[in-house]
Amino acid sequence: MTPRQRVLSVLRGETPDLVPWLGDLDYWVSSLRQKGELPAQYAGDGYFKLHRDLGVGFYLQGDFPWTGKTPGETMQETRDGNVVRKTWRNPAGTLTEEQTYLPDTFSWAITKHLVTGAEDIPAFLWHIEHTEVTPDYTATLRRRDLVGDIGIVLSYLPRSPFMDLVTGASGLETLVFLLVDYPDETGELLASMAKLSDEAADIALRSPAECLMIPENLSSEMIGEKLYLEWLRPYEARWVERIRAAGKHSFIHMDGTLRGLLRQVAATGFDVLEALTPVPSGDMTWQEIAAAMPEGTVAWGGLPGIVFTPLVSEAQFERHVRETLEVMTARPRCVLGVADQVPPNGTRERVRRVAELVERHGRIAR
Repeated sequence: MTPRQRVLSVLRGETPDLVPWLGDLDYWVSSLRQKGELPAQYAGDGYFKLHRDLGVGFYLQGDFPWTGKTPGETMQETRDGNVVRKTWRNPAGTLTEEQTYLPDTFSWAITKHLVTGAEDIPAFLWHIEHTEVTPDYTATLRRRDLVGDIGIVLSYLPRSPFMDLVTGASGLETLVFLLVDYPDETGELLASMAKLSDEAADIALRSPAECLMIPENLSSEMIGEKLYLEWLRPYEARWVERIRAAGKHSFIHMDGTLRGLLRQVAATGFDVLEALTPVPSGDMTWQEIAAAMPEGTVAWGGLPGIVFTPLVSEAQFERHVRETLEVMTARPRCVLGVADQVPPNGTRERVRRVAELVERHGRIAR
């Protein structure tokens, strides 16, 4: 079977010959590119050749299959060293975001959020209410041709409005204070965001992608059961049903701690809980994660990024992969994946070695 056939068989509730192995290499490859260490054959569309050469099935990075514009609003971007500042101006006010590049980790961090208090709500609300979204399936269609038999085509829906604020516009602390101190204004903002999110999600639903993910980036030490049930599940459950009705497969991205939230999210009805991170980086073993899954739900993940690095010995790496495969072969509704990404100090040899271990230890009795 090909990587595509294997993962599709799991999504259909069938049993493949081997545990499917699909991994997110984007962060690792991006760091190699920035260091000038990415071989020319893997630049651009060569990214898909890299997956083939390393025996890694493809599914990410996904794409947002729409474009947005906000008539009447301007945006100015400036850079000072490693800090990029973006300023939006509209009739209701001015919003500023700062991101700082961290060269040691080849990544960006938000160091000033757009919304820092109630005074920023009017301008952000104006932005949301005047943003227009239109379909753009160009990348989805192009990727479908490039992926071929090595994987699946996956696109994103928007995050739930609550998580959109948490991960970007405001951060969790500011959002919680706004909900307590300014419930009416914050409620109006979340309702407006939900309307825009629904418009974009409907565009994603009609895209050529066969799989659709809500990229929530959940971690249970930040989002507990109360916040999840009140603010996230209503949005997720509505779109899970619509994805299923459209004949597509629904995914949610959970790349943090799991113990306080895994069962609640699984009960929402997603086909796949993805990027599930076990110990040593997470707070549950893969045995515990698999046991918590409803019978029809796919558990996707299992290999924390650190196991691809020299910080973990070769013996520890092989033992972790084999122990994970032992659970997955006994519960075939699993996909072996990186949880969450191969980091910049990951090694090519470790990535390549996973396919060999799956061939040797990932065979499923049929």
